[in-house]
Amino acid sequence: MAIEIPSIAELLKKGTAAFEEKFHSAPELAGVAPGRVNLIGEHTDYNEGFVFPMALPMVTIVLGRKTDENKCRILTTNERADNPSYVEFHLPTDSEPLKPGKPNWANYIKGIVQYFDGPRVSFNAIVISSVPLGSGLSSSAALEVSMYTFLEGLVGHKTDTKQKALLCQKAEHVFALVPCGIMDQLISIHGEEFCATLIDCRIMDIVNVTIPASTCVFLIVNSNVHHELASSEYSVRRQTCEEVAKKLKRKSLRDVTLAELNKLNSSDVIDDKMYRRARHVITENERTSQAVKALKSKSIEEFGHLMNESHNSLSKDYEVSCEELDFLVKTAREVHGVYGSRMTGGGFGGCTVTLVEKSSVNDVIKRINDSYKKQADFFIVVPSAGARVIPLTS
Repeated sequence: MAIEIPSIAELLKKGTAAFEEKFHSAPELAGVAPGRVNLIGEHTDYNEGFVFPMALPMVTIVLGRKTDENKCRILTTNERADNPSYVEFHLPTDSEPLKPGKPNWANYIKGIVQYFDGPRVSFNAIVISSVPLGSGLSSSAALEVSMYTFLEGLVGHKTDTKQKALLCQKAEHVFALVPCGIMDQLISIHGEEFCATLIDCRIMDIVNVTIPASTCVFLIVNSNVHHELASSEYSVRRQTCEEVAKKLKRKSLRDVTLAELNKLNSSDVIDDKMYRRARHVITENERTSQAVKALKSKSIEEFGHLMNESHNSLSKDYEVSCEELDFLVKTAREVHGVYGSRMTGGGFGGCTVTLVEKSSVNDVIKRINDSYKKQADFFIVVPSAGARVIPLTS
């Protein structure tokens, strides 16, 4: 069975109860931000390419109230976050900025407080989330954006959305030490119901594309594995892409054609591994553009075919899949009614996303449950709204 995703109202109720128990007062507002699933366009964002994600009904919420005590106090209710679950830290100043440390989850909070471009304010807050950690559904960006949105609500200051995304990305780069692209923050801010979002990561241009009403749904399958290679190999892939672009005297692989890459490869300037890494990025950009066209023309079959090609490239050329993800994709594709299936997110574990007829969803779930050696989690998802402030007191 697919897991029922808790509503925002349910999360707010639980978060409010936890806040009142911890701080003996009522929260005044909440910042809400969704996770995301990327439908196609993987590992292209940090190459200034194209991505095509949609915001999820799974969200992270930061709720609380401002104080006048010059301290930030925050508790996470997520049992999978590293300990301790409660932290306090001072408001940053020019002479005493915040620094990353332990626990790791609090570094995302500290980074946002440090780089917030509005007036600095102390607060008491609770974090509650339905975005699974380490699943490739962007729990980190959901935390960053919900925290930033919470601060906007507290001080009545609204940042330009592109600047907001860049500041959230900076927090992750500097405080969490993850050299992520800009996709996750942008979709968490700009998500729209009934739409997937084409993002040009070079100029942060955003185009919402309506997902046509059909008999199909997107099924997310969480492999519940997370290999330690993820963070280190992410950095290696990024460095390799930058090196190939540099050899071609281009700003990024966004500007490189497959013909140019093939010519470089034939001159033995790059090795086979570098060639395959760059080939994935170049062909993935093209697949993403074709997928948007397919969706606009309501060609579900073509969209699914491109999803399949994307996974094959991620697995064979970019080598960021793993045995478990490949198994889940292969098993899903064997079920009648499945149009396409691929890994989503950074890789080495996490989730797959499958485009499937509604009438075949349970068949996919049963097939995987009967044959997968680990425990998989299943979520049926629809495109959802992006970040917003929710007042909690009148």
